[in-house]
Amino acid sequence: TTERNVTNFPLLEFRHSEHDPQEFFSQDFMMQQTMLRVKDPVKSLDFYTRILGMTLLQKFDFPSMRFSLFFLGYEDKKEIPTDVKERTAWTFSRRATIELTHNWGSESDETQSYHNGNSDPRGFGHIGIAVPDVYAACKLFEEQGVTFVKKPDDGKMKGLAFIQDPDGYWIEILSPNNMVPITS
Repeated sequence: TTERNVTNFPLLEFRHSEHDPQEFFSQDFMMQQTMLRVKDPVKSLDFYTRILGMTLLQKFDFPSMRFSLFFLGYEDKKEIPTDVKERTAWTFSRRATIELTHNWGSESDETQSYHNGNSDPRGFGHIGIAVPDVYAACKLFEEQGVTFVKKPDDGKMKGLAFIQDPDGYWIEILSPNNMVPITS
């Protein structure tokens, strides 16, 4: 097999076709959710709602399979439909939600933990949250006792941070405007 170096790969080469992208059936696709398994939903929901400011959009319980799903995102609570069927369709039409999956009983199992993908074997890395001011956000996170993997002035990439949720998943804290000098 021939290994391809993507370091200097022109962005246009990633196109699948010379056709107008609007002609593709995928033109209405979107990134809808990322699922994270959580040990203790009480701790996780507190973190994602109180610390990160997300809104719980919907909860689904599956008693026969002994698990629950919690969908969170940055949505205006006033926009959430009250009708269950409408709310379900609405939830699954939101962009970039987090799905927290809780397997019942894991919160009381001291041996239970989830792999965050940032140590061997590597895999999943992190989610990213855009904030207006990384330093102000990190000050608040520090005041709340959030665990940091990287503070904004640590390492070579200044102006962004990584924190951990209660299960050890990494969350990048970035400011869109600060990403220009970081990536240049």
